[in-house]
Amino acid sequence: MTTIDIPPGSLYGTANLPYGVFSTPGTKPRVGVRVGDSVVDLAVALGDDVFARPSLNPFMAQGHGRWVEVRRQITALVTGDVPAAAVHPVAEVTMHLPFEVADYVDFYASEHHASNLGRLFRPDAEPLLPNWKHLPVGYHGRAGTVVVSGTEIVRPCGQRKAPAESVPTFGESRRLDIEAELGFVVGTGSPLGSAVPGEEFAKRVFGAVLVNDWSARDIQAWEYVPLGPFLGKSFATSVSPWVVPLLALHDARVRTPVQDPPPLPYLIEREPWGLDIDLAVSWNGHEVSRPPYREMYWSPAQMLAHLTVNGASTRTGDLFASGTISGPDKSQRGAFIELTWGGKEPIDVGGEQRTFLADGDEVVITGTAPGAGGERIGFGEVRGRILPATEAKR
Repeated sequence: MTTIDIPPGSLYGTANLPYGVFSTPGTKPRVGVRVGDSVVDLAVALGDDVFARPSLNPFMAQGHGRWVEVRRQITALVTGDVPAAAVHPVAEVTMHLPFEVADYVDFYASEHHASNLGRLFRPDAEPLLPNWKHLPVGYHGRAGTVVVSGTEIVRPCGQRKAPAESVPTFGESRRLDIEAELGFVVGTGSPLGSAVPGEEFAKRVFGAVLVNDWSARDIQAWEYVPLGPFLGKSFATSVSPWVVPLLALHDARVRTPVQDPPPLPYLIEREPWGLDIDLAVSWNGHEVSRPPYREMYWSPAQMLAHLTVNGASTRTGDLFASGTISGPDKSQRGAFIELTWGGKEPIDVGGEQRTFLADGDEVVITGTAPGAGGERIGFGEVRGRILPATEAKR
């Protein structure tokens, strides 16, 4: 038996206890929980084979009551003696995609981001389209290209048409961008033909991850009218390896911004809440932005309610993301197209004036939130480095 040391100020104390899927040399992936600088193998520590699986899906499918009970068991375990064979230094494990992504939907829930892009794309019109304040706008993404943090991202190719060009050309994206987001993981699904009201959110959603929705802005700009994002988004979406349980985020709840006009009845919450989560975006090791999730206009529960109001089913492992997180200040913008105002206002990145991503660039997004007992809890990071488009042919 052993005891786990939790360093003072750790973002991974007992107020957090995020879940992930890990392996050690010569072993298969299985479910663990992070405590301080250690990963606890839950199949060994709790003697439950549901945690010996290579994804969180079987455990998540057991439902909210089981999530509560396991969190209680883990808390009691890690504050006492833990089987030594269950404890691994976090620096010595390999992290994997934590859940099987059943479906993927990405929203557009930041008024600041949507307004900025409206000004960039439609300078002579109102920044927000008429529907934006009546429903959480979103698009259906590609579950098969959701990858875990650390996966290298190949620069996508596709059709592009610059404003000065008379016809489109095919080639690699010249305006490759990021979107710093928060993603929510569905634990227990809902049947086809039913809707999930906002008050069921906490019973349905297991936890949250950081998301980088890589975006090829030139491909996107040419293709998105009239049906929205397609190849400009579907090549890769990165998520953090640690899933912070919704049960750990109670102290991070804050009121959403005032919604005016009032939403339709199915989107009205008795106590609408968002999350006080601070993100940080680093570009080649230099922090360039600090997006605040608390500024998001549409709440997580409203996103899920809208996603299912037409009777669309949900499944264990569904991922729905918030869309780019941006605040009112330039330093809080969560996409480079906003930070550089469409490439017209380069920013300093380690002494270089930069607009969009170059091959070899690396982006890291981190996030923290208030936790119980005055602790701060961490989401880990979502990291990705850009490979040249030619490497996709090898």
